[in-house]
Amino acid sequence: MLNSGINVLFEGLNMQRLFEGLLVTLRVALIAVVITIVMGFMIGIIRTSKNKLIQVIFKIYLELFRIIPILVWLFVIYYIIPANFNFNLSSEAVALIVFSLWGVAEMSDIVRGAIISLPRHQIESSKAIGLSVVQMYRFVLIPQAIKRTIPPMINLATRMIKTTALLTMIGVIEVIKVGQQIIEVNNITYPMVAFWIYGFIFFLYFCICFPLSYFSRKLEQKWAA
Repeated sequence: MLNSGINVLFEGLNMQRLFEGLLVTLRVALIAVVITIVMGFMIGIIRTSKNKLIQVIFKIYLELFRIIPILVWLFVIYYIIPANFNFNLSSEAVALIVFSLWGVAEMSDIVRGAIISLPRHQIESSKAIGLSVVQMYRFVLIPQAIKRTIPPMINLATRMIKTTALLTMIGVIEVIKVGQQIIEVNNITYPMVAFWIYGFIFFLYFCICFPLSYFSRKLEQKWAA
């Protein structure tokens, strides 16, 4: 068993380095998720406007992140834009920019969908009792929409955590990158080391993402009942 490479996990600082890489992964994901929730709600509310220009602008913004892969956005902002405009951004800064822009686009669509799916009589009743537009959103529409956005919001957060695996492509020293470094050092001595390292990384992702997915499913089942 030792010759298979599992012992590499416990040699030196390898385990510590993997957990440090996981913290980088979670830090990027957590900050991006917070920005996503705050800005996504704001833009989602704006997108319920009947103004055609606003609808077109944000529709294009959303489609850009749905059509173009996240990896392409990472390369564009990390390599192409700095090279052409003569400035540099750290790999983590690029990761936060791309993940936040992507998350906000998706979250705004979730919020917009939740608001416009509310029964029409909610709006009519709010107007009938003399509520202003701001009061209608604050006291009637948004509280009800929040309940509908929580399960898809959790699913989006889970997707963002899993997609952080792409950050190794722009040099972020997250858990996948650390795993690759450990494998490169030990691959000749332990040909099976990749199995154990990636297996452990899979376990870490599972421990983080499965509870979130399970919680989201339970909420959907509870509120659908």
